[in-house]
Amino acid sequence: MPILSPRILRALHQFNAAYPWDHNAHYHPWILRQLPRQFDSALDIGAGTGDLARLLATRAGKVHGIDSDPEIIDRAQELTSSATPVTFTTADALTGIPGDSYDVITCVAVVHHLPFAEALTTFRQHLKPGGTLVILGLSRETTRGDHLLGAAAIPLNAITGWLKNRGRRAEHPISMTALTRPADMSFPDIVREARAVLPGARLRRRLFWRYTLVWQNR
Repeated sequence: MPILSPRILRALHQFNAAYPWDHNAHYHPWILRQLPRQFDSALDIGAGTGDLARLLATRAGKVHGIDSDPEIIDRAQELTSSATPVTFTTADALTGIPGDSYDVITCVAVVHHLPFAEALTTFRQHLKPGGTLVILGLSRETTRGDHLLGAAAIPLNAITGWLKNRGRRAEHPISMTALTRPADMSFPDIVREARAVLPGARLRRRLFWRYTLVWQNR
């Protein structure tokens, strides 16, 4: 469903490259608002360089971050103070989750790389009773609502990038092409499969080509 001409899209791409920002980190404060003020343990799946894991550590007694990329885990360890209660491990999200269970599990922009229902089942098995699972994910645009929300995000994406960079262009403009593969599940399919595995899960479409899932293990 074309919204803008290729010429305008190219111009926006160039602008976004000059004023880059992290769509996932944008939602980190929202993720924290879904969690208790204090909790004992947290697991961040697909931790990357550890930004969210370090935020979780401001509330948790201990945090474990895992990622399948050993180089990025090394970088996360370099960026994390030894006084921060966070550990990082190279591990597979389906078969390598360390420990038994956690009070909080977060997963940002990762689950679309995994067999969806299997991943949710695994996360559920590692969540303590009363615990909270929060997922920020990507879905494939299929409905009119998806396309309208995506169209609304295009100018907001540029404005947000300009504001977050305080109007200063990046010294070395970067490509905004995603480093991950596109999502192949539609949002309606995600909702259906998620609620089959996680009864009562709350899912919502979000701006900037994301959706959220929150589930309490009651």
